[in-house]
Amino acid sequence: MEAAVLSTLEYNKIRNMLAERTGSIMGRELAQELVPVRDGVQVQERLAETAEAREIMNNVPTVPLGGIRDVRATIKRAELGAILEPHELLAVGSVLYAARRIKGFFTDLPVETPRLSLQASQIIVLRNIETIIEATVTEQGLIRDDASSELLKLRREVKQAQSRVKEKLDSILRSGEYQKYFQDALVTMRGDRYVIPIKHEFRNNFPGIVHDQSASGATLFIEPIAIVNLNNDIKQLLAAEKNEIERILTVVTGQIAKVAGSLEENLAILAHLDFVFAKAKLSIDMRAIQPIINQQGYVNLIQARHPLIAVEHVVPIDVQLGRHFTTLLITGPNTGGKTVTLKTVGLFALMTQAGLFIPAAPDSEMPIICNIFADIGDEQSIEQSLSTFSGHMTNLVGILQQISAGDLVLIDEIGAGTDPSEGAALAMSILEYAHRIGAKTIATTHYSELKTFAYTRQGIENASVEFDIQTLRPTYRLLIGIPGSSNAFAISQRLGLSDTIIARAKELIHKEHTDFETVLHALEEQKKSYSVKLDELTRLEQEMGKVKAKITAGEQAIAEKRNTVLAKAQEEAAAVIRQARRNAEEIIGELKAQFSEHSGRERQHAIENARRQLRESTAEINGFDIEDQDNSTELSADEIKPGMNVYVTTVKQKGQVLTVNGSTVTVQLGIMKMTVAAAACQILSESGKPKEQSATKHGNLTIRASTARQIDIRGMTIEEAEIVLDKYIDDAILSGLNEVLIIHGKGTGVLRKGVKTYLENHSHIKGIRIADLNEGGTGATVVRLA
Repeated sequence: MEAAVLSTLEYNKIRNMLAERTGSIMGRELAQELVPVRDGVQVQERLAETAEAREIMNNVPTVPLGGIRDVRATIKRAELGAILEPHELLAVGSVLYAARRIKGFFTDLPVETPRLSLQASQIIVLRNIETIIEATVTEQGLIRDDASSELLKLRREVKQAQSRVKEKLDSILRSGEYQKYFQDALVTMRGDRYVIPIKHEFRNNFPGIVHDQSASGATLFIEPIAIVNLNNDIKQLLAAEKNEIERILTVVTGQIAKVAGSLEENLAILAHLDFVFAKAKLSIDMRAIQPIINQQGYVNLIQARHPLIAVEHVVPIDVQLGRHFTTLLITGPNTGGKTVTLKTVGLFALMTQAGLFIPAAPDSEMPIICNIFADIGDEQSIEQSLSTFSGHMTNLVGILQQISAGDLVLIDEIGAGTDPSEGAALAMSILEYAHRIGAKTIATTHYSELKTFAYTRQGIENASVEFDIQTLRPTYRLLIGIPGSSNAFAISQRLGLSDTIIARAKELIHKEHTDFETVLHALEEQKKSYSVKLDELTRLEQEMGKVKAKITAGEQAIAEKRNTVLAKAQEEAAAVIRQARRNAEEIIGELKAQFSEHSGRERQHAIENARRQLRESTAEINGFDIEDQDNSTELSADEIKPGMNVYVTTVKQKGQVLTVNGSTVTVQLGIMKMTVAAAACQILSESGKPKEQSATKHGNLTIRASTARQIDIRGMTIEEAEIVLDKYIDDAILSGLNEVLIIHGKGTGVLRKGVKTYLENHSHIKGIRIADLNEGGTGATVVRLA
């Protein structure tokens, strides 16, 4: 992108905002050097890094980026053989600590950040160098006493020598012989020698070496002859200390020089991480989102906010370009936000391709744009003797010579600054050329001819910045599809122009222009009306959705309750039937005992009578006729009449038909009403009582003399299996079988457990066991009968 475009669209201000959020000099440099790129893969990578940093900041309280110092020059000096100063060693140590800490941070990170974690993993931890520096330099940048054993020894000797000098000086200062010679009874230093201030007139009375005198000459600073040798010793020790410090610094500097390459790599990674987290901080402060990069080359911005306008003043706008049309012509009053729209689109394109998030609503989309060209602002130049028109045209000439398909062209007040008819014609020609090339163009204008031009060209769309006629103020909302008017009369009137002048101006304006502006106003009002109605429809749809969800939930609750009631009723009925059958078994057992002395025919006849009575009582418990149920047939809708007694097969209940609705009927089932399919209904006798059994039926109920040794109940429910087993066990006992095999299958084991429980509680069962492998194993149970 050209530097002029970056400046025009105020991209440099965004870079400054980014730089302010970095924590190191090197991170700031990366922010200041950030430029948009054209490669789609690189753009996606940049955005993904920003997204990862944003994710980290949303989930972790703090990111340890402190302590990153710019030690690039220090490392170069070490490589060249210079001896580093203690404060320089301290800065290198800070970088080593920061690198070690940030690597540990990413190792323990609770969120997935593949890109940034990979970069952090490439940091080389130089703990040995860090330890050497810590053992050499204090946090204040001083050489530690214990940096070496020799240095520790020398510093102790220096302290001892200084102590001897102070003792000697104290004895001199306390001596009564010299009291009158002293200007002040104190010890001071000149250079690195201890001296005493002596009055000038007593110079010859006090033995020693003069090192200095006061400005007035009244005081001489004399080193007593008694401590000259002691001062000489201290000076020698200090020289030895200096040499030892230089030796230590040389050694440590050499260690740093050996790892200079690793240090530089660590610095580059730390600087980049600092820069990436600055992008994340900026996105949070802007309330920005990651734009979706589309490959179709269109712009779709939702609730876009210019990042340089204060939050309390910025008005979000929706902008589309490149899908249904590639040229957008914006009209409307001055100060209405047309230029802001241009800059918002251009700046968002630059930010996106720089890897920055944009302040817009989610699902906003941006393409990868090769080049952005902008002609925005007053281009008048006194130095070049150019008028406003000439300045703009110079820019446009340069732009038109460079544009190609897919470029973004932003033109503010196209064709302005010259004769309106000629300017409009030039503007139309320029827009046609850019449209033919395939560039995406957004232009602003006041010319009415261009509004008509956009209406008559495929791929060119009108837009306007909304203007409130009531308040005579712009709302800054962008309306795509409707051209706007300049509202010159209304604005002039608000600014104080007399009504007489405005009325005369209206008389002078061409009738065609007046009619066109009237149509525009009507369109704008319709657009506003439709927007209000659309908002109301959206609200009603949401409310209807809530009501529908509530009704669905209610119906589901009723259905669940109904099923629960039916299931409970069926369970209770089944329990009653089971109890009745157990009672019958007891009766049959007693009958068997009573009729043991009678013939087999008499005994069997008595048992059959008992079974018949049992079935009749069971039918009464269920509330419907067994024979009617068995012999009933499905009915068609034409055969069913209100008041008819039917058996509903889907719920296994008897009911009375209330109404017939085509292929469905409403049936009263006890206290419940239920709508079922006509095919699910079977007719019952009019009385609802059991019919007299036919001879054929009676023959079917007669127990066969020979009953099979095994029964297969696989696929049945526990309740169904108990009913089948009740009859089978009775038949087996009457047939004289001592042992039978019940095949229930393996499956989930529910049926096997239910059968086991049932058999354990049966009075005519001696014992049960799992079948042998050749009989079915755990899929069958062997039962011994009483």
